[in-house]
Amino acid sequence: MNEHDDLALALNALRRIIRALRLSSTVTEKTLGVSGAQLFVLHQLEAGAPLDGVGFSIAELAQRTSTDPSSVSVVVRRLVARKLAARRTSAVDGRRAEVVITAAGRALLRKAPRPVQEVLIEALEALPKAELTVTVRSLESVVRSMGLEKHDATMFFEPETDQRRRKKNG
Repeated sequence: MNEHDDLALALNALRRIIRALRLSSTVTEKTLGVSGAQLFVLHQLEAGAPLDGVGFSIAELAQRTSTDPSSVSVVVRRLVARKLAARRTSAVDGRRAEVVITAAGRALLRKAPRPVQEVLIEALEALPKAELTVTVRSLESVVRSMGLEKHDATMFFEPETDQRRRKKNG
């Protein structure tokens, strides 16, 4: 196998992953009216609530979705606007703001497929530690080589906010 073969294999692997994420997001938007990222966050809200009725902070959701808080906040804002999730003050700690899934969000999830982002995360978590470390270093090196390290790492296929567009173009 030569260097060109490795390059083609790497590109094809990325293409397959991106295609699965894109197709899943497109189907989700057409059939359910939410983006793949919104479905993923809803699923995390439902699947991971520590106690019934207890929600997550934006920071906790960011950790659960392996993304940054600003990206999760944008997605949550859209879910709240659609009444699929709600922001509230914690019943346990009045200083804590949390996000919870609503009955409408649960009803949507009953019709929804499993988010592909979850499958991707599980596949990465299943890698041996050394292999994951090499994968991370390699992907970060590609990002740096492309000059993308300063770009926000938003959730997959989630539209950019007006503020992000202004920041990027300004």
